[in-house]
Amino acid sequence: MRDSRPLLLLVVVGSLLGLTANIVKLALQAGWPALAFLCCSALGAGLVLLVLAAATGNRPGLGRPALAYYLWSGLLSIALPNALLFLAIPHVGAAFVALCLAFPPLATYLLALLFRMERPRAVRAAGVATGLLGALVLAFGRSGGGSAASFWAAVALAGPLVIAAGNIYRTLRWPEGASALSLAPGMLLGGAVLLVPFLLLPDSAPPFGQLTATLLLLAQITVFSATYALYFILQKIAGPVYLSQIGSVGAVVGASLAVLALGEPAGPALLLSGLLVLLGVFLVNRSRGA
Repeated sequence: MRDSRPLLLLVVVGSLLGLTANIVKLALQAGWPALAFLCCSALGAGLVLLVLAAATGNRPGLGRPALAYYLWSGLLSIALPNALLFLAIPHVGAAFVALCLAFPPLATYLLALLFRMERPRAVRAAGVATGLLGALVLAFGRSGGGSAASFWAAVALAGPLVIAAGNIYRTLRWPEGASALSLAPGMLLGGAVLLVPFLLLPDSAPPFGQLTATLLLLAQITVFSATYALYFILQKIAGPVYLSQIGSVGAVVGASLAVLALGEPAGPALLLSGLLVLLGVFLVNRSRGA
């Protein structure tokens, strides 16, 4: 009987990513500086998971290799890619940036082939390509023909490449004997530490005095905590290529929430892209263990 856990985790974690894109949009509208919101969210979620890890006997390691892992994974999976995406939002739009979440699967698969972590599989490659096609359909369908500054478009598209590198790094450097729950808080806190200097920049003070802004931060801390607690579990049981499919799910879920909850316009491209992404996820899941 096929293990259904990877597919369930894929849908849950991908959906949480889609929810994140919408919370971030609301947070920027509520006055949060992008990097301050990212730093505070990662710090809060890291502390929540640190308490949970300690309470369940999954204390994070504190040796030099473990600390290096936290910083590098925090840089590649939290600080750098999210900073690139968040900073690009005012220039290319939140929708374009959210759609970039769907691009890591192809890059991760190619890197996994390069590092010989995966062997070529026609079905899996077709699934990754189908999911990517769905993201492209959604991107072109919602672009409205508008133009964006090429520099900031490149910045936004660089985010998924960093995410793919982080997927590979975490697998190759996974500390021996470490549990998923022991690594998640270290990665979040490592990313938060790297972002702290940006809080000292002008106009980067967190708007803690505003109720809406504070509630959005608490919501994002909750989502981050759930996302990265499950993130490492999914990676451990399914591998980096399968994990990367969360971006495709997140792109469709995020776009759907934007339409239903935030009133953004919808079109036939949304339905077509959703079907393509779901087909891609099915093909990748079908190829596991083949």
